[in-house]
Amino acid sequence: MARRHDPGRRQRIIDAAIRVAGRDGIAGLSHRSVAAEADVPLGSTTYHFATLEELLVAALRQAGEGFSGVLAELVPADGGPDGLAEQLARALGRWLSGERTGVELEYELYLAALRRPALRPVAAEWTERAAAPLARRTDPVTARALLALMDGLCLQVLLTGGSYDEEEARTLLARLIP
Repeated sequence: MARRHDPGRRQRIIDAAIRVAGRDGIAGLSHRSVAAEADVPLGSTTYHFATLEELLVAALRQAGEGFSGVLAELVPADGGPDGLAEQLARALGRWLSGERTGVELEYELYLAALRRPALRPVAAEWTERAAAPLARRTDPVTARALLALMDGLCLQVLLTGGSYDEEEARTLLARLIP
């Protein structure tokens, strides 16, 4: 039997993994559940991703592009610290007002690195990618502090089910900017 050429299959598998993890959590992720979601044979998932860890790494890489994309769109990398707190608060508001499942999944995958060492380098890449444009506006230490504060604000909103207060976030972020 001839093998069908399907160049988009790997990407469909990653997209399916993100949907499964978003719906069922990382605990619900298996080669079988992803294959069913992607509508591909089980062997396709194991062909492209020999282990579940490899699939999680690919999913984390892709999911991590969400917040970085919002930052790139709303926080110009050039310029100084003027207006940065307002831009970051607006970016957080946009991020948190979007599809909540995507935000939750990004954090779930990010925090999964605590127990899954294979995910740690990807989580570190996510942090560096988000901090790099901030470091061009301030300095590397302030950039990391701003990112840590934004992570904390996001987690508080996600974990408490509370609403995001953009003005409060702007005030807090401004305290960190020299």
